[in-house]
Amino acid sequence: MLLAVDVGNTNISLGVFDGEDILGRYRLTTRVIRTSDEYGITIADMMEMNGLHREDITDAVIASVVPAVMHSLTSGIIKYFNVTPLIVEAGVKTGIRIATENPKQIGADRIVDAAGAYGLYGGPVLVLDYGTATTYDLVDDTGAFVAGVTAPGIRMSARALWQDAAKLPEVEIVKPPSILARETVSSMQAGLVYGQIGQTEYVVRRMIEESGYKNVKVVATGGLGGMISGETKCIDVYNPDLTLIGIRMVFEKQDKKNDRHN
Repeated sequence: MLLAVDVGNTNISLGVFDGEDILGRYRLTTRVIRTSDEYGITIADMMEMNGLHREDITDAVIASVVPAVMHSLTSGIIKYFNVTPLIVEAGVKTGIRIATENPKQIGADRIVDAAGAYGLYGGPVLVLDYGTATTYDLVDDTGAFVAGVTAPGIRMSARALWQDAAKLPEVEIVKPPSILARETVSSMQAGLVYGQIGQTEYVVRRMIEESGYKNVKVVATGGLGGMISGETKCIDVYNPDLTLIGIRMVFEKQDKKNDRHN
């Protein structure tokens, strides 16, 4: 079985794959400082609670945008799972050609999202990821990553509201019954959610128009992507597992001659 790990700025998402099937999904908070033992034991314990065993893991792969956690996380996987993880980085085959001006600036999370979307749906495909940031990445019909837009994520925008405006409270991020809000909490929720919907519709339309591509598939992922995708017709598919699937697809493109077991 394969342990796929997506290290984001807010959460670490993990998936256990048996072939193309996801047998377990898990999540840790990224901002908590952990030792290698804490990572290894925590991941193993979460798997055990789902009826999976660390001895069943034969390979591991990590895509990360947070370098500070990588030493402890990688060491924990090596120590407790007896496999050396593949790290998605420069030089790793992804199936995606980066055609932007500064390829090294494209994060591993966006590359695996693109790999997953292109692998599942073909191209051209526009990938929307509602994470710490909201990203819009365009992949053409040859598998080239040609353009990307980065905007503040919903939670980032929400924190800016209640941290920088003294009288605004911390609110749950949900869609209010109406955009015609009549009090502070629902007015903030309306601004956050409907604002993100409006941004999504404009950015998607403008990227497709300027690219000139026809029949672009628009695919969304990320924790809040389900809420947004349900409120707009511009998103064709919501796939919550897209990033983990992309990580698995990248792993499968590697030369398996090198034994990853210690």
